[in-house]
Amino acid sequence: MAETLADTKVITTAVELACHAPSLYNSQPWRWITDGVSVDLFVDPEQELPAADTSGREAIISCGAALDHFRTAMAAAGWATNVEQFPNPNNLDHLATVDFVPVDFVAQARRDRAAAILRRRTNRLPFRAPKRWASFEPVLRSSFDNDLVSLDVLPADVRPRLAEAARLAEALRRYDDLYHAELRWWTTLEEGSEGIPQNSLVSEADARRVDVNREFPTDPTNERSSAGTYDQAKILMLSTAGDTRVDALNCGEALSAILLECTMAGLATCPVTHVTELDASRDMIRDLATGLASVPQVLVRVGIEPEGELASEPTPRKPLHEVLEIRS
Repeated sequence: MAETLADTKVITTAVELACHAPSLYNSQPWRWITDGVSVDLFVDPEQELPAADTSGREAIISCGAALDHFRTAMAAAGWATNVEQFPNPNNLDHLATVDFVPVDFVAQARRDRAAAILRRRTNRLPFRAPKRWASFEPVLRSSFDNDLVSLDVLPADVRPRLAEAARLAEALRRYDDLYHAELRWWTTLEEGSEGIPQNSLVSEADARRVDVNREFPTDPTNERSSAGTYDQAKILMLSTAGDTRVDALNCGEALSAILLECTMAGLATCPVTHVTELDASRDMIRDLATGLASVPQVLVRVGIEPEGELASEPTPRKPLHEVLEIRS
């Protein structure tokens, strides 16, 4: 790899933006180390895995999304990035080493994509159908490596099967006390909590209109209703050929690219992972994947958010000094 020194402030700013990537329960499972020559990304080995992610697969997907966010931020600052995945075979928590090469010109679209990082939100409301999808879908497909991750835009007639898989996942966890305790913690903000802002939670009426979301605790006194129709979102499925750490990391990078492209296009998004967390529900949707990629990793709802909705607050982020170490 080329050893080109980047300004520490540029790297710090890029890492700060990278840490706005989505993660399960806002767990933010990444750790970064930089010496100015390169940046190393680790999945935090000391962080207790959520009950929803006993294998750690979603933690690595989250880190992959953060890695793509980081590369996006560095590109906007005028630095191309070279990534070596899993550079240490004796430490599989060391996900990537990134070094940099300066570029002479930065297209405005790269700056727009980096700016989308702070605008992106996970929106759990029912969506209206996205417009001009036929012309936008090729843009999505061109934003990531299709040889590593497969994107399927699922047809409307498979939606009942997706809803059934979602119900099965919830039913199998009905008596999982730890899982429900985590959901309750994540959706009930207390002082010092890194859970979801209360205005990001949907009412019971809106929750019933989205048939493939994870079931979150709702406030029965919240009577807000954003729309009278059921969710009309496009549902995307990201799949990989295998189910290794490499596959999860690649999927996370593709997920980031898709979320940012949608945000730039003015579309709302909501990653959906609970249907791929259990073997039974994952197997129900496995044959929806096309080509050689037969392992569903993440679903994403994409659409137009209801009119008149105020932008939700960003989920809290850990202080940068907790996730970034700068070495001289």
